[in-house]
Amino acid sequence: MHRPTLARSTRRLGVLTATALAVAVAAAAPAAAHAEVEAEGARALDQNVELTFSAESESASAGITKLEVILPKGIAPADVTYEEGPKGWKFAATDRGYTVSGPKLAVGEDAEYEVTVRQLPDAESLVFKTLQSYSDGKVDRWIELDDSGGDGHGHGHPAPRLDLKPAASGAKLVSPTPSPSEEPSTASPSEEPSAEKTPAPSAKPAADDTDDGIPLAVPVGIGAAVLVLGGGLWWWRSRREGSA
Repeated sequence: MHRPTLARSTRRLGVLTATALAVAVAAAAPAAAHAEVEAEGARALDQNVELTFSAESESASAGITKLEVILPKGIAPADVTYEEGPKGWKFAATDRGYTVSGPKLAVGEDAEYEVTVRQLPDAESLVFKTLQSYSDGKVDRWIELDDSGGDGHGHGHPAPRLDLKPAASGAKLVSPTPSPSEEPSTASPSEEPSAEKTPAPSAKPAADDTDDGIPLAVPVGIGAAVLVLGGGLWWWRSRREGSA
């Protein structure tokens, strides 16, 4: 009479144990996936620092095709140089960071790549928000600033964070990398300011026409005066002779 009851209890216990184990595994799966950035011994204001990024796949049916990174304050897209990554993937700068993308990876394969940063900013930590795209259009958003997102048990999508040691003694901030718009322009000769051109000589004014340094009006006036005087003298002599 008691044996069937004991068997039923044992079966129920087994079912409950299996269910609890499945729930625990399912709950632990999201926590296992993450995106990270590493740079051993990195200090604030360090120069030419190599950063290694890794983003784990969360899809069971599609491969990763692109990672878009939003750079933290103090690092410009022009300060980042791509070193290596998945085969066939390429680096492209954006207005807020950069992308690394290419042929889709195998299902379940994580994406890893390396870049070199010209100089790290003077900060205690750096956050690299990352958007992870898959071949089926799905996007994982590793943008949370801590592990408290998601379900409240650390099962969210924290952004990759790099903690920095204090800057070395004497370390200084180097001048920022100039953007293309800040580079000095090279004007062509035709674009030089008109003020630098030598003006062509203008024609000599008619009023400046001279004959051995004497204005042309002077001899003309003298000639007219001689004619007037000569005519007057002839008229006076003619009258005098007529009167005689």
